[in-house]
Amino acid sequence: MDDKTGSIEELLRWVVSVDRRLVLMESMKGHTMVKASDIAHETSRSTQNISHALKELEEKGLIECLTPEKITWKKYVLTDIGKDVLKKLDEKYF
Repeated sequence: MDDKTGSIEELLRWVVSVDRRLVLMESMKGHTMVKASDIAHETSRSTQNISHALKELEEKGLIECLTPEKITWKKYVLTDIGKDVLKKLDEKYF
């Protein structure tokens, strides 16, 4: 197993260890770009819960903010690593 695969497996375990992260990643499947309020509405979760998950995924490098200068209505996309993790999640869990 190479370093990239190893780190993807670690990130995969990290995502599935907390429900809000898994819900967010599953929601990312159908979207190129997301906002916390949209995902919260789709998943019947609070915007705060989804915002927390977005922050966690951003800190791990799975997503990036397209509008960091904004305080609200931020838009996020998957990074290449995030796409790799989502592909593995899709194979194993979705």
